[in-house]
Amino acid sequence: MDSNTTNQQIQRGLKNRHIQMIALGGAIGTGLFYGSATVVKTAGPAITLSYLIGGIIIFFIMRALGEMAVDCPVSGSFSQYAYQYWGELPGFIAGWNYWFNYVVVGMAELSVVGTYINYWYPDIPTWVTALACLVVVTFINTVNVKAYGELEFWFAIIKVLAIIGMIVFGVAMIVFGIGNSGQPVGISNLWEHGGFFPNGVLGVVMSLVLVMFSFGGVELVGITAGEAENPNKTIPQAINQVVWRILLFYIGAMGVILAIFPWNEIEATGSPFVQIFSHVGIPSAANLLNFVVLTAALSAYNSALYSNGRMLYGLAVQGNAPKLFGRLNSAGAPIIAILFSTAFTLLTVLISYLDPEKVFLYFMALATISVIINWATILIVQLKFRRHKEKTGEPILFKMPLHPISSYISLVFLVVVVVIMAFIPDLRFSLYIAPIWLFSLYIGFKLKTAAKKN
Repeated sequence: MDSNTTNQQIQRGLKNRHIQMIALGGAIGTGLFYGSATVVKTAGPAITLSYLIGGIIIFFIMRALGEMAVDCPVSGSFSQYAYQYWGELPGFIAGWNYWFNYVVVGMAELSVVGTYINYWYPDIPTWVTALACLVVVTFINTVNVKAYGELEFWFAIIKVLAIIGMIVFGVAMIVFGIGNSGQPVGISNLWEHGGFFPNGVLGVVMSLVLVMFSFGGVELVGITAGEAENPNKTIPQAINQVVWRILLFYIGAMGVILAIFPWNEIEATGSPFVQIFSHVGIPSAANLLNFVVLTAALSAYNSALYSNGRMLYGLAVQGNAPKLFGRLNSAGAPIIAILFSTAFTLLTVLISYLDPEKVFLYFMALATISVIINWATILIVQLKFRRHKEKTGEPILFKMPLHPISSYISLVFLVVVVVIMAFIPDLRFSLYIAPIWLFSLYIGFKLKTAAKKN
């Protein structure tokens, strides 16, 4: 490692194909492959409606971020935009909260890697697997951004092809009975076990929390803007294409799964994708999908660590984090920021050792509340950004549709999700932690400000 500081710039080494797959891969991870089992138990077949509603809101949030990212492509992403258009305190809080969010997301992803490994090797402790993956992914992130981009590209390709393959195979089972002794499965499972809304509209409402957790990661596009070769072209393409692809994969995949297999027989733990093909007697497909969900978790953790390093780098450039986080190695990677984030993620190994059964739920709750804060920040800053542009008369290259109504609708929706969390015992604790976390950031900002004056 050399001692280059923030005077050296990070490298624009991400090509269009990298940006596209990072955007897509960031949102197709443990939330879909692992957490969807819990969501199905909550909403039944109506989970497809939940994903549709959540997907529309995510589209608006993505377009709000895209409007700013095309105008100013920087690695600090919306932390920099909050700093610029809202004020120093919001910028400080946005940056550190985003870092915290992806530390927790990384912990959530790592916590389930052991579960997938145990499918093949049940005797290996989950904490051992978590530690091994942490070391490997950290090393990859310190090489250079092209290494990260290339790894994430292939991880995402595996996930996408697997979901497409599963949808095609599932449709073949539904229509032609392939894999089911030639007997077409049909789609009656979507309403035969208590109806399409087995737990009523309330089940759909309650499922929205876990659905939104599944979509966490789409805003990674804003982070990649600082290292995109042609952000004016690649960012709009990635945002517009990734949203409909996510809806296709989530709604398509879950629709097929719930048509093949009764929703009320899916177990709450483990991947429903693996469970279903194990139950219908296709072990080779189950093994293949277990490999896919394992790579999905590694992919999401890879993205989380990438995000953490870039956000800390951006904070250091702003003066909102120690200058050492702005140091780059010879490959142009913010190595100190990456290693610092990895050190925090080591907590996963400890918690996986102490309470392996509940570890994913703990991290998912924290990740959900922190990502809601991130999304709300994006929407509020976009409103301020647009007012600034209207005053100065500067052109907007990538306008958010239905502005400002879309921003206000999305903000109200996020408030509703937080209220829902208050009624779910396993998630409620995160609502107590969030104010403490935000207050500690406020104290940190005041201490930083006081130190500057002195």
